Amino acid sequence: MSVWALTGIPEIQPGDDLVEVILAALERDPDEPLEDGDILVITSKILSKAEGRIVEAEDREEAIRKETVRVVATRPREGGGATMIVENRLGIIGAAAGVDASNTAEGTVLLLPVDPDGSARQIAERMRAALGVEIGIIVSDTLGRPWREGQTDVAIGAAGVHVFEDYAGKTDAAGRPLAVTMPCLADELAGATDLVKRKSTGNPVAVVRGLGHIVGGLDLPGAAAILRPAERDFFRLGTDLAFEQGFDAGVASVRGAGGSSAGGSGTGDSGSGGSDATTPGAQNAEDETS
Repeated sequence: MSVWALTGIPEIQPGDDLVEVILAALERDPDEPLEDGDILVITSKILSKAEGRIVEAEDREEAIRKETVRVVATRPREGGGATMIVENRLGIIGAAAGVDASNTAEGTVLLLPVDPDGSARQIAERMRAALGVEIGIIVSDTLGRPWREGQTDVAIGAAGVHVFEDYAGKTDAAGRPLAVTMPCLADELAGATDLVKRKSTGNPVAVVRGLGHIVGGLDLPGAAAILRPAERDFFRLGTDLAFEQGFDAGVASVRGAGGSSAGGSGTGDSGSGGSDATTPGAQNAEDETS
């Protein structure tokens, strides 16, 4: 497998045609034409810019509120304000609903693309038609990880790529059966290409070659399939919010039964001890950027 950054991508402006921009960059590097089975990994920021998903920085909090479907956890920030871990309208859980100020014009912030999977399909369809080769597309963004410091790129959009490789029914090197192992190939490739794209290089598109076996039809599930559904979510709420909701439900139950809420009972041992509104990804939310 080989990975390299596609150079020559200019600063993207609202209304730019990303397909034409990428094709022009490819034409300037005729020594590396795309081949069947190649995968393009595109940083979500340039897709957001092309879609005009830009708002004034002074409206950032309002933008976060509009992009938020559910608050998972909050933590006060030193100096004021709070870090919020939320589920956004795409179903992605992260800091500030993905609203980000890095690599954008002064005084502005970027929202995530409207429909990353849909955009990936459109780009893949047009690129395949223009070049006559079957390629896959991944749209990447930066997120924190559960219980781990730092961030990495993950897939938030995909088209023409198998986002998972299911090992169920296969055996490991020692011959033991694998029951639930299912690597998320799309996330792995997003992270790998971040090593050559980087935020400081101005190269928001990378090419992956050598994994043609995971490239397929445009009817394959997109990156939305990676999101874990609520009924299988072990960590749906941060500690403080989970306690608060449980306490409120208990009070309502007692009152409904004709009793009283036994003042202060909700602040006993289970409510003390340094609960810190931590949820997977929240520990590093203070420095998380998309």
